Amino acid sequence: MRRSLALLLGCVWLGIARPDAAPSLIAGVFTPPRLAPDFSLRGTNGRELRMRDLRGKLVLLAFGYAHCTAVCPLTLSVLADARKRLGDRAADVQVVYVTVDPERDDVEHLRQFVGRFDPTNIGATGTAAELAAVRRDYGISLDAKLPTSDGYALNHSSFIYLIDKRGRLQALMPFGHSGEDFAHDLRILEQE
Repeated sequence: MRRSLALLLGCVWLGIARPDAAPSLIAGVFTPPRLAPDFSLRGTNGRELRMRDLRGKLVLLAFGYAHCTAVCPLTLSVLADARKRLGDRAADVQVVYVTVDPERDDVEHLRQFVGRFDPTNIGATGTAAELAAVRRDYGISLDAKLPTSDGYALNHSSFIYLIDKRGRLQALMPFGHSGEDFAHDLRILEQE
């Protein structure tokens, strides 16, 4: 019994105290990582936005819409906080925000919305068919329009993809995490 207890404590100590143990991501990890599906949409930076053109940067890919009053602004605020926490290393991180509301989110409206949180954010829009294909490729659900006093609201998936510098889907962070959680994972991905 004492030997079993000593062995167990030794294993616990090795797991905690190993200085060479690599830190792990907070987000759910894709094992193995796979190439992020490419797309071609109109970017709020005035250019065609394609995932393959973002290789060399870490990408935080989120989906939402400018008329959202709760989850979407909070998501963009958290991602802006994550970039601030990275300091100079934030230059290697690109936030991409794909609209789920092409009826109301033209390039200019979306540019103003994403820019309020961080001027380096790039929003992306396109036709309803183009955006539906992107949502399908990334597993983003979108429910029917819910009538509101000023138009409609949309329920949609609210997780964020973490894409490495080689364009691979590394992880998926659900809504509700802090800017520090994202910064933590980005620091790890930066080392790969």
